[in-house]
Amino acid sequence: MNILVLCTGNSARSILLESIFNTLGAGRVRAYSAGSDPTGKVHPQSLVLLNELGHGTSGARSKSWDEFAAEGAPEMDVVITVCASAAGETCPVWPGAPVRAHWGVEDPAAAQQPDWDAAFRAAYATLEKRAKALLEMPFETMAPADLAQQLNRIGEIA
Repeated sequence: MNILVLCTGNSARSILLESIFNTLGAGRVRAYSAGSDPTGKVHPQSLVLLNELGHGTSGARSKSWDEFAAEGAPEMDVVITVCASAAGETCPVWPGAPVRAHWGVEDPAAAQQPDWDAAFRAAYATLEKRAKALLEMPFETMAPADLAQQLNRIGEIA
């Protein structure tokens, strides 16, 4: 299953969830991330935390979702947005047929530098719980409507 994690800047939350899925779901899922208005660079604290937790970061980069809409791009089965609508962010919308869900998380990149560690760890912990909840399911054999329902339920996990 191919999962595209979307956010606005593609520098923090979407990068974290992409890495979590690719580490924990190795062999079952292939995750990608992108932004509707990418910053062009991965937030340095994303890289610090991921490296500390044993995730590979060599391929991490902030990129536009246009890469995944282009001809020859991998076909997505699931698209998950991770923007926090309460923060006034505009979440990107992915057109087409993939199963879509929203797993909003506060943006750790919005924290002041002294608070980065705590903010990024909190975002990571929430995203990891949600990723594990999905990976505990037999999602490969679920009907799209059932998968969408489960993804939306998982998005409520704090």
